[in-house]
Amino acid sequence: MMKKVIALVATMDTKGRECAYAASRVELLGCTVCFIDVGIMGVSGVEAHVTREQVAHAANVEINALRNGGDRGTAITAMSHGVSAIVADLFKFNRIDGLLGLGGSSGSSIVAAAMQVLPIGFPKVMVSTMASGNTKPYVGTRDVTLMHSVVDISGLNRISRKILTNAAAAICGMAAVEHFKDVDRPAVALTMMGVTTPCATIASEALERGGLEVLTFHANGAGGPAMEALITDDVFAAVLDMTPAEWADELLGGKSSAGPNRMEAAARHGLPQVVSVGGLDMVRFAGRSTIPVHFRARHFHDHNPTITLMRTSEDESRQLGIIIGAKLNMATGPVRVLLPMRGISSLDCAGGEFEDQNARYALFGALQNQLNPAIACEEMDLHINDPEFGNALAGALVGLMASETKPPNDLYSVTQGTQL
Repeated sequence: MMKKVIALVATMDTKGRECAYAASRVELLGCTVCFIDVGIMGVSGVEAHVTREQVAHAANVEINALRNGGDRGTAITAMSHGVSAIVADLFKFNRIDGLLGLGGSSGSSIVAAAMQVLPIGFPKVMVSTMASGNTKPYVGTRDVTLMHSVVDISGLNRISRKILTNAAAAICGMAAVEHFKDVDRPAVALTMMGVTTPCATIASEALERGGLEVLTFHANGAGGPAMEALITDDVFAAVLDMTPAEWADELLGGKSSAGPNRMEAAARHGLPQVVSVGGLDMVRFAGRSTIPVHFRARHFHDHNPTITLMRTSEDESRQLGIIIGAKLNMATGPVRVLLPMRGISSLDCAGGEFEDQNARYALFGALQNQLNPAIACEEMDLHINDPEFGNALAGALVGLMASETKPPNDLYSVTQGTQL
């Protein structure tokens, strides 16, 4: 049986000694190491299998140009592009079974770029000085395992040796695992958040009864981009985007923005989409102290000690409708929109804290006016969390999928009791 190969990526001019130690632990556990040097300035501390010159060349630049350019940011970007291209090729040709990275802030950025080109499930472990802070720039949309170095990755001592040993054990253990074959059922992406959970649960259960596998993404600023990345990876057969709530945060500066390209991947890939407007009645801030001064007089709800919700206004709701409509107009596949007239979250309901019919209808009207007339948009006299609405969403998605391809066994069972 061939040994598993672990790619070890680091700036080996500053982390050579630490890389050599981590490699020795990997080899004790029965794996072999492929050193990839992404350093720029000093002499490499180990003999790399993929040299810094090769990494730079993969980014169409020479290492001396980076070294002499005097621009650290440009050099980091180039090495990030180069190592990403190399790692992608190593994976494509089955040359590596896991990736272990060591780094401070700059090194972690370079390693993180390489990890983003690897698919979900491929072993990725990063020992980083940045692992106890804001990790979003390093994790991105991939299943990166971060291990805090605790002490700086500079020298070997009683702490760093333990951390590096554990990291070696983690990556070797992951590489040794044999994954089960993916299920044959078509996969569907579904978006939700706490205020739309009842709807998501009903819809998910209905889709699963119909023979589909449902992958649920929390609309918290990380879930949306993760879903978009997996759409690009051709994981899904269809999308039930019932909670595009991250758009409210993008528009108004909340903590859970998914960026300006949210809702574009499904459009580009021509996937069947059923869309609703769950959670667009609120913007999320990280507690009262983080609310911008110009919003302080607005209507708020304390969701928990770390999340404060702000009700979107009538004008803001109108802007959100225009944005959602414009994104859906980009679609190259079939789209259907369902609007729950009685409320779009657990707070926007009869007697609820965020009940605001004018704002809700402004959202609906702007969306309908913006939509391409070819896109079916249906108003339903239901609340988003009514069971009938969840079943309607599931039934609508099944209908779109059935019009595109032959349905899997029992697919139409999802529509029982639901009029399409």
